[in-house]
Amino acid sequence: MRDIILLKLGEIVLKGLNRRFFEQKLLQNVRRRLSHVGEFEVNCLQSTIYVEPKTDFEDMDAAEEALCKIFGIASVVRAAGCEKTPEAMAARAIEYMRDAMLSAKSFKVETKRADKSFPMTSIEISRYVGGHLADAYPGTKVDVNEPELTVRLEVRERQAYVHGAPRPGAGGLPVGCGGIAVTLLSGGIDSPVSTYMIAKRGVHMIPVHFFSFPYTSELAKQKVLDLASTLTAYCGRMTVEVVPFTHIQTEIRQKCPEEYFTILMRRFMMRIAQAIADRNGAKAIVTGENLGQVASQTMEALGCTAAVCRVPVLRPLIGFDKEEIVQRSRQIGTFELSTLPYEDCCTVFTPRHPRTRPRLDAVEEAESALDVEALVQEALAGIERVRVGPDAEGGVKL
Repeated sequence: MRDIILLKLGEIVLKGLNRRFFEQKLLQNVRRRLSHVGEFEVNCLQSTIYVEPKTDFEDMDAAEEALCKIFGIASVVRAAGCEKTPEAMAARAIEYMRDAMLSAKSFKVETKRADKSFPMTSIEISRYVGGHLADAYPGTKVDVNEPELTVRLEVRERQAYVHGAPRPGAGGLPVGCGGIAVTLLSGGIDSPVSTYMIAKRGVHMIPVHFFSFPYTSELAKQKVLDLASTLTAYCGRMTVEVVPFTHIQTEIRQKCPEEYFTILMRRFMMRIAQAIADRNGAKAIVTGENLGQVASQTMEALGCTAAVCRVPVLRPLIGFDKEEIVQRSRQIGTFELSTLPYEDCCTVFTPRHPRTRPRLDAVEEAESALDVEALVQEALAGIERVRVGPDAEGGVKL
């Protein structure tokens, strides 16, 4: 009998009358992600998704890794199924848990009886199977208080299942159930993390990157595409909108006071992000801004940049310490890419003495020297769109 993967739902189970919508979206995401790994049957029953390989040749390790990164799943369990009889459960546990039992010094059995019609209680099943395991592996003692190994049994509708400790899932809500947002994606540490965090709330992300060739290199652009490609393991397929930003920055440099360079640049980014949001039906803009981290991220500066937007600006990292952001970037696999030495447009024409507490009227006066609408439309007309997502081997491609 083949292994099976059981996916335990997270906060979806707290939803009310629209819970079915969230479950269906999660099933779609699971099937889509697994389609690049192998052939699997995927069904949902009583707050658990069953992922069963259709042949003996499916890559179960790759499937398990992919499933751990899908938002909406609380835990991932690799299990072995068997008939719903005490004898079958004991025999399956002895066989399936062999390596773990031989390497552990102590164990206990825990049973979850989802099928309440089963004639034995959870405690009775645990005692029965635990006794057979103790006989089969006399070198591993029973310890119900602090065992080194916990053998888990689940008696469900169709079968019983034997497994060890579950792996944590990605949590959150299924991507696609929370609408669409535009996310500003630079090559730094912060913006990939902020993208991940809002995607975790079920939002489909449209990454926007501002590219200032020749002041920033093609390597810097590729770095951002690689970051977006890495994020697709969690966010699903995305289309990166690469915005030409050189002309806007040179115009700001030539016509505006130096102390306002950064804040004016940010206001153009937000205007362009707003236009992309309008084109795609997005209801928010996401940034990696962190209060007080740099001169353009004071409350006054953030207010001046958000003033040009009509949709909410979401800043999930606003109160994080830098080390907290770094830890999350390591967790999701973006840190090494983010620290490659290829600078993005935010480092171009950095003022020596930026205005840290700008007044909106002063910013608007400095900006009046520019043909704002023409520059925005020129940038929008020059956008390059790059699709990123999983390939047939479970990796990512451009």
